[in-house]
Amino acid sequence: MRNRLPICFLATLILFITQVRAQIKVSDNQRFLQRTDGKPFFWLGDTDWELFHRLTREEADELLETRKQQGFNVIHTVALAEMNGLHVPNRYGDLPLINDDPSQLSVTPGNNPDDSNEYDYWDHVDYIINKAAEKNVYIGLLPTWGDKVAHLWGDGPIVFNEKNAATYARTLAERYGKKWNVIWILGGDRPVQYTYTSNGTEKQYDDRAVWNAMARAIEEESGKSAFITYHPSGGTHSNIKVMHQEPWLDMNAFQSGHGAREYDAWNWIAADLTLLPTKPVLDMEPCYEDHPVNPWDGKWTRKERGYFTAYDVRARIYREVLAGACGVTYGHHSVWQFLNKALYETIHTGDTLISWQAALHSEGAEQMKYLKKLVLSRPYFSRIADQSLILSEKGSNYIDLIYAARDENKTYAMIYLPQNKPVSIDVSKINGSVKNSWWFDPGSGKTYNGQTIKHKTTHTFTPPANGNDWVLIIDDASEKYVSPEY
Repeated sequence: MRNRLPICFLATLILFITQVRAQIKVSDNQRFLQRTDGKPFFWLGDTDWELFHRLTREEADELLETRKQQGFNVIHTVALAEMNGLHVPNRYGDLPLINDDPSQLSVTPGNNPDDSNEYDYWDHVDYIINKAAEKNVYIGLLPTWGDKVAHLWGDGPIVFNEKNAATYARTLAERYGKKWNVIWILGGDRPVQYTYTSNGTEKQYDDRAVWNAMARAIEEESGKSAFITYHPSGGTHSNIKVMHQEPWLDMNAFQSGHGAREYDAWNWIAADLTLLPTKPVLDMEPCYEDHPVNPWDGKWTRKERGYFTAYDVRARIYREVLAGACGVTYGHHSVWQFLNKALYETIHTGDTLISWQAALHSEGAEQMKYLKKLVLSRPYFSRIADQSLILSEKGSNYIDLIYAARDENKTYAMIYLPQNKPVSIDVSKINGSVKNSWWFDPGSGKTYNGQTIKHKTTHTFTPPANGNDWVLIIDDASEKYVSPEY
C-alpha cells in the first residue's frame, strides 16, 4: 500500500505555494519589483476603474481572460468607484455602503449570485478578485476614488475622515489582505495637499492624515509586507513627493495623463529616482489609447488635437521604461469607463464611440506584451539609463528624443528610436570584441537580425525601412542572449 501524504502536510504545502505567489516586493537595489521567489516582476497594468461597479460576472470574466491573454498582470480597479459609486448601484442593484458610512459595508448573509438577497456588492468584489487569482493576475485595489476624500472635483460625496478611513481600510484588509493577488493603491487621482476655492473663499487642504490612516490600518491587519502605493492627480503638478518619505509607500507613481502629447514623462522617472530613499516608480496613468487629447476646455477637435494613438502610447512608455520605470500602466478610454451607451453616459469621447468590448482588442492593448517580453529577455535588475551611448543627434522632445539604457555590467544596451532614422552609438560601452545587434519592432513584437560589430568605438545603425519606431538592441556576443521576439 502506497504512503499517503498527511492532510496537515498537504495544507502546509498549499499554504507555502500561496505564500510563494504572494505579494510582490521591492528589489534589493530599490529600483524595481520582484516576486517573492526573487524573479523580476514587470508591472504591466491595465486601468479598469469601473470594473466592480459596471460589469456583470460574465463581463468581468471576459475582461480578465482577455487581459491575461494579452500579458497584463495588474488590473487597476476601485472599490468605491468614481462615477457616483456610492449612489448608483452596480449591475446587480447593490451599493457598497450603508448610509454613505465607510465604517458600515453593505453586506448580507450568503453569497449565492442567483439570490439577489444574498449576493451583495462585496460578494461581487470577492468574485472578481478570486477570478483574477485563478488567472494568475493581480488586482491593484483602490479602496476608494479620491473624490470621497478630497475637496475638489468629482461626484463624491466626501465621506472619509481619519477615524472612519482606518475602520474602512481595516475591514477591507480583513477581507482581502491575505489574498496573494491584492496590491493596495491609495489616492485615486487626487493630490495630497492642494488649494480649493469654494464660494469665493480659498482654503488650503492636507489629506495626509486620511491616507496615512488607511495605510496604517492595512499594515496593522495584513503586516508590513503588504504592498502599498499611491495614485496621484495628473500632469506636472503631481505632488506624490509629499508622500515619498512615508514608510508605508513602497512604490512611487505619477500620472502623465491625457492633457498633451508633449509631456516628457521619462524625465519625471529620472527625477523621481534621485529621491532618497530610493523607491521604484512608474507612470500609473500615461495617455490612454483613443482618449481625446485635452478635451476639457471645450476646444477639442479631431483635426486640431485628435486622439492618442497606439504610437503615442508606445512613444511615451518605452522611453519611461528605459529611463528606469519598474513597469507601465496601459489604459484605453473606452475600457476604464466600460463604455456602454445603453447603460451609462459616455465620458469625454470626442466624436467617436468605441464599445469597451471592441476596445479590449485595440492595437495598443495587443502591443503591451511586447515591451514586457523585451525587458525580461535581458538581465533585468541591472538596467540603467545611459544617454551617453548616443553619439548622433539625440533629439530634444517627445517627437524625436532617442532614449538609451544599458546593463550596469555592460552586457547589452537598448535604444528606443521614436522615428525611423539612423543612429550612431558608442558601442565601446558594451563589453566584448564582438557585438550582436537586433532591431525590435514595438508594433509587432518581431525582431530582425542586425549587424555584427567587431572592434569598433562608434557605429551607425540604420533601422529597417518599415515601421515608425524601433528598439535597437546591442549585445555582447559572448553572452549569447536570445531574440526577444514575442
